[in-house]
Amino acid sequence: MSSDCLFCGIVAGQVPASLVAEGERVLAFTDINPQAPTHVLVVSREHHPDVAALAAADPPALAELVGLGQRIARDAGHSDFRLVFNTGADAGQSVFHVHGHVLAGRSFGWPPG
Repeated sequence: MSSDCLFCGIVAGQVPASLVAEGERVLAFTDINPQAPTHVLVVSREHHPDVAALAAADPPALAELVGLGQRIARDAGHSDFRLVFNTGADAGQSVFHVHGHVLAGRSFGWPPG
């Protein structure tokens, strides 16, 4: 845990969030600035700055994160969804604790952003 990390605070229960689902290694909650009808963040319980760091340190946690993202989309009634990981400030990452954005419920364009 990082004492100055917003998502570590959510994982620890010190910062309120609307929890959607949880697993052994991951936790999911609604995004406070939704970009789609379904917009949920899935984070690792342990602090890793980005998806590459999580993949290197704990591949099973990354697999659980992706699996929970799929379950969240399906439980919300969506067979199509987007799972986005921003890595680095120039890619749009604003909280440096690994998190996947589960987005569904509307059509998405390509390329994104």
